[in-house]
Amino acid sequence: MKTDTTTADEEDSSRSGTGGSRLWRGMRALIFGEDSEPTLRDQIEEAIDDHEGEPHVRGDLTAIERQMLRNLLHFGDLTAGEISVPRGDIMAVPHTVSFAGLMTAFADAGHSRLPVYQGGLDTITGMIHVKDVFARFHEGGEPPADISALIRVPLYVPESMGVLDLLARMRAQRIHLAIVVDEFGGTEGLVTIEDVVEEIVGDIEDEHDDEVVGLLHAIDDGIWDADARVELDEVGKTVDPRLAIVEEDVDTLGGLAFILAGRVLRAGESILHPSGWRLEVTAADARRVTRLRLHAPQGEPEDA
Repeated sequence: MKTDTTTADEEDSSRSGTGGSRLWRGMRALIFGEDSEPTLRDQIEEAIDDHEGEPHVRGDLTAIERQMLRNLLHFGDLTAGEISVPRGDIMAVPHTVSFAGLMTAFADAGHSRLPVYQGGLDTITGMIHVKDVFARFHEGGEPPADISALIRVPLYVPESMGVLDLLARMRAQRIHLAIVVDEFGGTEGLVTIEDVVEEIVGDIEDEHDDEVVGLLHAIDDGIWDADARVELDEVGKTVDPRLAIVEEDVDTLGGLAFILAGRVLRAGESILHPSGWRLEVTAADARRVTRLRLHAPQGEPEDA
């Protein structure tokens, strides 16, 4: 017999959504008065709130379905800029890349589409689908001299475009990748149809996605593995307060490594912090450090 269960994360998410809707009702009453006519959206959300925490009844909405419905109620309020992959996380290839280099880029990125740029990310001129690369490779023979025949035109949308309009354009033009541009025409981010759908159903992971690794965790006595994006305040509270003391305007561990070294460190390189902690870079690309390992000062207890 099939039963429905609700995880702790789902319960936290539901409670969070409930608080948000109650806050909105309070704001509505403050602005428009207690006698203001509730919208259909308000009525649906209030109905969800009224049944929150009740045991599931066969045939009724599950906790996951309620959360998806709540997400859908506010889906139209989102913009392309709010759901896009930030510019700094875009993986793209130059228009001069060789066919072999293009295949390597797809293997490293793990994506089905890659933007193509000329000179820099502010001049993204197209995109390439991995299916086209595989089809060309399957034909055999000499690899193409350049990748121009593989380039398709993506969508270009302003960051203020609503996600409903974005989804409609993606469906109508059958293009599932859009470049989000700012008011000056520069590249602000990138959004795929998967990013749009995830705003309703939650994160979608497949068998090619890497297992999520924590931002900061201990792996041995005096040794910590850390994502470069972890906040220095968190490092200071969890590892050593001295690591959070920095005069420069920097908030993350990766930024601290850059400040100490004066450049982007390569994987395998280390830099010594004044406190004696050694910051070892375990993963990086040409633009930034992505992961580090913290080694406690020599001869000093971990909890000093």
